[in-house]
Amino acid sequence: MIITPDPEMRARIGGPDYAGPPAIEPTVFELSTPGRASYSLPALDVPERPLDDLIPASLRRGAPAELPELSELQVVRHFTRLSQLNYSIDGGFYPLGSCTMKYNPKLHEKVAAEPRWANIHPHQPDDTAQGTLAMLHHLQEFLCEIGGMAAFTLQPAAGAHGEHTGLMIIRAYHESKGEHRTEVLVPDTAHGTNPASAAAAGYTVVQVASNERGRVDVEALRRLVGPRTAALMLTNPNTCGLFENEIQEIARTVHQAGGRLYYDGANLNAIMGVTRPGDMGFDVVHFNLHKTMTTPHGGGGPGTGPVGVGAHLAPFLPVPVIERELDGEGGEHFRLSYDRPHSIGRVRSHFGNVGLLLRAYAYVRSMGPDGLTQASRDAVLNANYLKSLLRDTFIDPYPGPCMHEFVLSGSKQKKQGAKTLDVVKRLLDYGYHPPTIYFPLVVDECLMIEPTETEDKDTLDHFAGALKAIAREVEEGLPAVKEAPQRTPVTRIDEALAARKPNLRWRHVT
Repeated sequence: MIITPDPEMRARIGGPDYAGPPAIEPTVFELSTPGRASYSLPALDVPERPLDDLIPASLRRGAPAELPELSELQVVRHFTRLSQLNYSIDGGFYPLGSCTMKYNPKLHEKVAAEPRWANIHPHQPDDTAQGTLAMLHHLQEFLCEIGGMAAFTLQPAAGAHGEHTGLMIIRAYHESKGEHRTEVLVPDTAHGTNPASAAAAGYTVVQVASNERGRVDVEALRRLVGPRTAALMLTNPNTCGLFENEIQEIARTVHQAGGRLYYDGANLNAIMGVTRPGDMGFDVVHFNLHKTMTTPHGGGGPGTGPVGVGAHLAPFLPVPVIERELDGEGGEHFRLSYDRPHSIGRVRSHFGNVGLLLRAYAYVRSMGPDGLTQASRDAVLNANYLKSLLRDTFIDPYPGPCMHEFVLSGSKQKKQGAKTLDVVKRLLDYGYHPPTIYFPLVVDECLMIEPTETEDKDTLDHFAGALKAIAREVEEGLPAVKEAPQRTPVTRIDEALAARKPNLRWRHVT
């Protein structure tokens, strides 16, 4: 059963093909019919033996397991329909600000699935995994060039893990100089993982205010830095989608106080191939390859967050480190080195999420330097185009050009009776995944939108058309906005109750 929107909604969406999401799918237990089977076995061609001879009675069930009974075709169709209930980048637009949910080329999936990569084992001797070690070493070199760093580790499993690793490196650096620094500065527009990582690493988090332009208030920063400052965690462009054009003064201020500058790579997609964190003055950087380098992510994983450092921090990188040795005849050999006396040690089991690192390597090789640069330029172009379509419908808190993402305020719609939450719930009825909302906190009723470079103009036009249509519904006081979503398999839920008392288990009702 497919839920079909009315013609007016089709027109508002901007395309005739949207038929709405599939209806809710029953469980396999509800689809079960006694006696039905999804398999057939060939006729027995050996003498049949009593069951007691094969499995002792003490190890057998007293009654058959209560398992669902379906045909093979039912099973296939059931799981196919379940897959269609999932919203995916292959099926629709993800405008999630800060998340960089762009399309993952299938070529990279094909490369990663090649058996000679996929079938190696992390405990193999280095001599038997030279191809993989060579690939990882080359990827490190690529990331050093992209980030303007001296060395990289590929071990961290995600962005937040990369943040924690970077802070541990910074701590080791200060301790090597006999300094005990206790504070990490974090802008009020920072990603939530920044203060969380700093606190988890044992630091006191000190918030740095933004100015009226949505950027770091440099005067406020000067008042906060001092002998206790270990680092400033920053992303550039920042979470409002704005480039920190005083970044050199910010770096100078932090360095003069003896602190280090940490780059959160969540927004690398705006500057890749155009400028580099190392050239801005950053000492440590993590890259979210599951964002910028088109490797799959979402729902808590998988991910990978390599960390790069300047030369003065390279001795503290986690072990093992991939080393390349030349044999004098043009040949090379790669090995994992643990001989690093100043290393912070291991930060995860084995070497890292190699399957995702391989996809990132394929992305860099297939794009090339010019392609990486063009990807960032296209991401910035798409964001500015989409912002131009929406800035007169919603309040634009920071007028002017943006980078790869932008923020708008739904405070006008809130005064008309619909919160930002209501607006994006209604967006589900139009067939779109909502953007990030209520973040960053410095923008009232915030919508944070990132189109990425992989979306075409038609998609952006249709998405903007849907948001404009919802804004008109709010103006007209239509109840559909407050009651949304109505055309999804699960309609509006009590979010507080769902968070406090989640019901995640199906129980058969007799």
